Amino acid sequence: MTQLYVIAGYLAVLITLGAFASRLSRGTSKDYLLASHSIGPVLLLLSVFGTTMTAFALVGSTGESFSRGVGVYGMLASSSGIIHSLCFFVLGVKLWQFGHKYGYRTQVQFFRDRLESDRIGLVLFPVLVALVIPYLLIGVMASGIFINVVTQGRVVDGEVQGATFAEGTFPAFFEDGSLNAETGERDGFAGATGSKGGLPRHIASLVICTVVLGYVFFGGMRGTAWANGFQTSVFMVLGVVMFYLLTQQLGGEDSFVANLKKLSASIPDIKRIREGNISPTKFFTYMLVPLSVGMFPHLFQHWLTAKRASTFKLSVVMHPIFIMIVWAPCVLMGAWAAGALVNVPPPVAADPNKVLAFMVRSTGSDLLAGLLTAGVLAAIMSSLDSQFLCLGTMFTTDVAQHYAGKDRFTDTQVTWIARAFIVAIVAVTYTLSLFEPGAVFALGVWCFSGFASLFPLCFAALYWRGLTKWGAYASVLTTIAVWFYLLDASDYARDEAYAIPVPLGGATYEVMPVVPMFLASTFALVVVSLLTPKPSEATLAKFFPVKN
Repeated sequence: MTQLYVIAGYLAVLITLGAFASRLSRGTSKDYLLASHSIGPVLLLLSVFGTTMTAFALVGSTGESFSRGVGVYGMLASSSGIIHSLCFFVLGVKLWQFGHKYGYRTQVQFFRDRLESDRIGLVLFPVLVALVIPYLLIGVMASGIFINVVTQGRVVDGEVQGATFAEGTFPAFFEDGSLNAETGERDGFAGATGSKGGLPRHIASLVICTVVLGYVFFGGMRGTAWANGFQTSVFMVLGVVMFYLLTQQLGGEDSFVANLKKLSASIPDIKRIREGNISPTKFFTYMLVPLSVGMFPHLFQHWLTAKRASTFKLSVVMHPIFIMIVWAPCVLMGAWAAGALVNVPPPVAADPNKVLAFMVRSTGSDLLAGLLTAGVLAAIMSSLDSQFLCLGTMFTTDVAQHYAGKDRFTDTQVTWIARAFIVAIVAVTYTLSLFEPGAVFALGVWCFSGFASLFPLCFAALYWRGLTKWGAYASVLTTIAVWFYLLDASDYARDEAYAIPVPLGGATYEVMPVVPMFLASTFALVVVSLLTPKPSEATLAKFFPVKN
């Protein structure tokens, strides 16, 4: 029960932070949605980093490393560190300049102006929302699983011992886990997916959704940025503490370095080589996935909160270092869990999403497990809040105000429309999470692959005068068509190792699904743009001013 009290205390702090931020609000929709462009370099670094560090980065990477080896770090973390910073510099600064100059709040506003096309919003808005939903599901699902695992008891001879909650505390629907495909019955209280006396994962997810909704609803972007800054500090500090303690406990030697060597030696050979059980071409093509940050709508909104262009400098420099501090321990702990020094129970091994929570539980201290869980939840919630707020902003700006008329609503009404849509999105996301749609890592890769395939559109809009609205339509529609086709081929992300076979020179090479999506999107954008009329000279002069 101790760890539950610690988690509850942490969530109470977040609610308090959101309430305090709301008292500092200037009472305008601009302040609620963009914090009045007042965020400085340190808070921008912490809030942007917290936004990009999701359950995918922590829970997903640990589970993937457990399954496939340390090559996961090279695939995503090392390339993410460089590519994210490049996107901040190449895209973020220019988008901030246009947003600040022309008053944009969303990506759709920018593309409507840049492409001289009102209807691009009808295409882009549903696509962006559809891609954000899986992103939200990752966080909601992972937070519930994590809290359940760290609060559950141990199963000995079919009986649950040391449980936080006795059997029957919650309705059987929450305690008895998933339906077994063979028997048609649920696993049961002590079964593989049963709650085992922990806070049932669906209830835990509901609590997290409610807390995030609370401080976003009242605090808006200012509350979100503060909460993200606080949570980023928490999960980075506690992450380092967790890594040190687990290293000392699992290694059993006197020195930290000796324990690192002992644990590294325990990793199975197949998971110690650079690529693990990942083919070289699949490893290399994974590096397109981090380009997704260039089209994340919530990141676009965070970029607009910066006080000035120079505010980005700290984020560009420190982001790769922060990624290394967070991802390296997560990947190592996953690989250690696959080694001889850690005995992972079969139910946990069968569900890699539970590996990080199991490692946290391995500390043997309820107080420490509670603190470390708070750190993981901090990372998860710091991305959920931005995504919820972003969707509220998009609906308010791109749909309600755009089609009803800018002067149709008062400033107060605009804020309440955003809040109402945020509540609706939270409800939809939580309901979808009850259907347990797939593994955290696989869902994340599909979501990010879709955004990465829209990267050429954003880049061309900023740097290519020849981009036309028809080229943009072709790019977006091609992306979503190829994305759905390949997602269906992967059995809707259930085939977690899905790859595209490419026969070449008598051999067959595997590439990630993002490759055909990215190439098809780029091809459609370039070819159609070359064949269709360009934007007016006035628009080109607006976005490509001649330097004297």
